[in-house]
Amino acid sequence: MNGKIRTSSMIGGARNFGRRDLLKCAGGFGAFAAVQGILPGSARAASPKSGGHLRVGTGFGSTTDSLDPATTEHGMTININYTYANNLMEVGNDGSLVNELAEQHETEDGKTWYFRLRKGVEFHNGKTLTPDDVVASFEHHIREGSRSAAKGLLSSVESVRRDGKDGVVFELSEPNADFAFLTSDFHLIILPSEDGMIDATGGVGTGAYKLDRFDPGVRAEFSRNPNYWKEGRGHFDSVTIVSLVDVTARQNAVLNGDADVIDRVDPKTVSIMSRAPNLSILEVTGTQHYTFPMRLDSSPFNNLDMRLAMKYAINRQEMLDKILLGHGVLGNDHPIAVANTYHADGLEQRSYDPDLARHHFEKSGHVGPVQLHVSDAAFAGAVDAAQLLSASASAAGIEIEVVREPTDGYWSNVWNKKPWCACYWGGRPTEDWMFSTAYTADTEWNDTAWRDTPAADKFNSIVKQARAELDTGKRQQLYTEAQTLVRDDGGTIVPMFANYIMAASNKLEHDEQVAANWDLDGNKIAERWWFA
Repeated sequence: MNGKIRTSSMIGGARNFGRRDLLKCAGGFGAFAAVQGILPGSARAASPKSGGHLRVGTGFGSTTDSLDPATTEHGMTININYTYANNLMEVGNDGSLVNELAEQHETEDGKTWYFRLRKGVEFHNGKTLTPDDVVASFEHHIREGSRSAAKGLLSSVESVRRDGKDGVVFELSEPNADFAFLTSDFHLIILPSEDGMIDATGGVGTGAYKLDRFDPGVRAEFSRNPNYWKEGRGHFDSVTIVSLVDVTARQNAVLNGDADVIDRVDPKTVSIMSRAPNLSILEVTGTQHYTFPMRLDSSPFNNLDMRLAMKYAINRQEMLDKILLGHGVLGNDHPIAVANTYHADGLEQRSYDPDLARHHFEKSGHVGPVQLHVSDAAFAGAVDAAQLLSASASAAGIEIEVVREPTDGYWSNVWNKKPWCACYWGGRPTEDWMFSTAYTADTEWNDTAWRDTPAADKFNSIVKQARAELDTGKRQQLYTEAQTLVRDDGGTIVPMFANYIMAASNKLEHDEQVAANWDLDGNKIAERWWFA
């Protein structure tokens, strides 16, 4: 049934700016014409049709979810944000950078960025988009006291201000060649403002659909925005996104026709599900990776030998073969994918070595078992992966106690709190974006608390240097060193990069290119897909 399994790879997903690109920017508006537009470089599988009710089943969701974009942290809430709201820029379904609410953008030095807004765009409440809405939406994340998960991502933003009737200017403390990419982050949706403040939980945006109902951790319901400004997008009459964290329930829903599409198909069931006459399996290779973050602010992982013991105790190839069944590639304890521009190709692949694991474990001085907290909410097969890790570590004389956690509330109560747990990351299109999201010292999502070692200090310095560097050769050197530092001193274990695997009704159609930066076509399925 391979004929029903469609695959796609990230093509040009990590476009980084070099000196030549910035010189183009200096030329004025329109310099990015090659990457502007709604359908960059993609061909339609068929002409889109309007109508129908799309039902999306997603393997994410928690009763602690909120509409506040500052707290968005998983696939369901990302999907919700992109369904009812827009950003200044977006990552297109071919991985390129595309203007969204920004009609044009430019910079001359990488420090001062100017965005000109589209005219005539309205929020769902009838308010016209203005630069003040953009300023207030960004200040929601960067103002003093903000607990936004995007605060670290925007740490170099010294000011954001209105410029005329349709312009916004960002002043950065240092050049950032990738800053335009960052404005497409799912936290940074543009919401309507009043007196300099946004209603962060109001659910009003400029997107293709109006949010009609939101039950945290249960469902979100939408209806078409009849005044949507973006031509050729938003084809469904209505959309429902349902949380189906249990993988069996999720897969049954699409098999039974109770859902039109689901994300996170268990690799073990791909072959079986591909035989269903009403379904197609869609598989995309990109930046998604699975991790086991060890927190350096908690014993015993504040000890480098303990971290190295765990890294050598894991059998990555076995995990790739048995958990992903080959639907992915090996990881090397850093988060930069092969698809990224500055992936460190020459970095030696770490492999399973029980003798070396035993050496470091004994050197750490730790006695007794080590607890690993896990749930399949982290990723399909996470519990089985933890059991494999426990078994491979036992050959090194290391006892790992697998603590199974509830799926509901996993991201609020376990991840970023327990000393060692399972996690997944969708990855990011650029190296700086990925590092700034989860590894630099200033981000709330530094889930390994890797901040205070000499190597971490060096890493943070290198990331800042690479961010400002415009020479691509020097950037490669810097990002290679950054990946090496994460691999050898950081607290994360990255055993494998996993393909996005989705199951969809044969009644659904989409562009030939499907985005590889997130599940469900960049979590913009409601905007990009349609019924045949």
